[in-house]
Amino acid sequence: MSVTEAHSTPGTFAHPALFYGDEQEYLAGTLPFVRDALVAGRPVAVAVPAENLRLIRDGLGADADAVRFMDMREVGRNPGRIIPAVLRAFADVQPPGTRVSIIGEPIWAGRTATEYPACVQHEALINEAFRGADAAILCPYDIRRLGPQVITDAYATHPTVVRADSGRQEDSAAYAPADVVARYNRPLPPAPPDVPYFRFTEGSLSDTRHLAVGEAARLGLMSPRRDDMALVTAELITNSVVHGGGSGSFAVWGEDGYVVCEVRDQGHLADPLAGRRPVPREQRGGRGLLMVNLIADLVRVHTDPAGTTIRCWFAL
Repeated sequence: MSVTEAHSTPGTFAHPALFYGDEQEYLAGTLPFVRDALVAGRPVAVAVPAENLRLIRDGLGADADAVRFMDMREVGRNPGRIIPAVLRAFADVQPPGTRVSIIGEPIWAGRTATEYPACVQHEALINEAFRGADAAILCPYDIRRLGPQVITDAYATHPTVVRADSGRQEDSAAYAPADVVARYNRPLPPAPPDVPYFRFTEGSLSDTRHLAVGEAARLGLMSPRRDDMALVTAELITNSVVHGGGSGSFAVWGEDGYVVCEVRDQGHLADPLAGRRPVPREQRGGRGLLMVNLIADLVRVHTDPAGTTIRCWFAL
C-alpha cells in the first residue's frame, strides 16, 4: 500500500510515523501528504517546529494559503495540550463527515528528558482520542538527531511507519500504545531534599493557594504567569479535596529556569485521557485538568491506586 492510499482512505483513522533523515526526505514525506489532501478538498493543518514550518510553507508555494500552520514549539510546548487545543480543536470545527489531514511533530531534538515522557504518552493517546475518527495524523521523526529509544517508542505508538527515503509504508509489529502509556506512568523524580511539603484540607484551600503564590513570587515568577500558577494550584487542590480523598499535600520549588508546583493526593486517575478531551460548552464541570494542561508549560502525572501526583512547570 502506498503512503497516499493509506492516508486518504475515507472513514478511517490513520496515524503513521514518518522517519526522515534530512530536509529533502522531510519534504518528500510531508508535501505529498498535504497536496493530496488539498486536491481532495480536505482541511489541512500543519503543527511542527518553526524551522520545519518554514520548509513546508516554502515548499507548498501558493498552496500554503489553504493550510493552517502552527508552531508546535508554542502550541505544543506542553504535550498535554496538543490533543485538545491543536488536533481536536482543528478537527472538531470542520463540517460533519469531513476528513481532516494533520501533520503533527511533537517530538524534536530539543525536547528535554523531563518533557519526553509526556511527549511519548501524548503520541500513544492520540490513537484512543481519535478512535473511529475520519482523520489522518502524520508524525515526523528526525532519525538523525533523535535517540534510539525515541524511534523504538515511535514504533510502539504508531500503527504504521513511513520511511521518507522510499515513500513506502509498513505496519508496526511493535504497536502497543496502551503499554506505552502504562510504561511511562512512572513515579516522578523526587523534589530537591530541602523542599517542604504542606498539607491542605477543604478548610485551608485559600491559605494553600496564597502560600503557593507567595513561594512562586519569592522564586521570581512574575505576573501574569504567577496568576496562571495561582489558578492551576486552586484547581488542583480543589480536585484533591473533591476527588482525591478530601486532602493532599503540595510543594513549590525552582528548577532550571522554571517554578514547579506539585500536588499529591489519594485519588486515582483511571482515565488516561483526563484533561486531554475538549469539554462541550453545555457541560457543567469537568474542565479542571483540561485548564491545567492549557495553562502550564509542562504537566507530568503519576497515578496508581495508592494516589496521584501532578507536577506543573511555569517558565520564569
